[in-house]
Amino acid sequence: MANALSTTLSFDGPPNLSMGARGFYIVAGLGLAAAGAKPRPNMLLNILAIAAGSYMAWSGYTGRCPAKAALFDAGGDSGRIAGRA
Repeated sequence: MANALSTTLSFDGPPNLSMGARGFYIVAGLGLAAAGAKPRPNMLLNILAIAAGSYMAWSGYTGRCPAKAALFDAGGDSGRIAGRA
């Protein structure tokens, strides 16, 4: 199980994001990280926003989103969640 999980959550392998999705991930990720850099009373929300934004931007840059790979097969038709009816 640990091996399957580590394989699913890695950035290795073929890209699973289209060029449009990659652009969206980069722009949205950088925007979220920039919003998290603004000082707020709750420091935890800043850290979470910066981490999530960085993750999104990196996923867009590499073209591979481990979260999407965990939910959907490479074909895109039938997701792992949809197959568990």
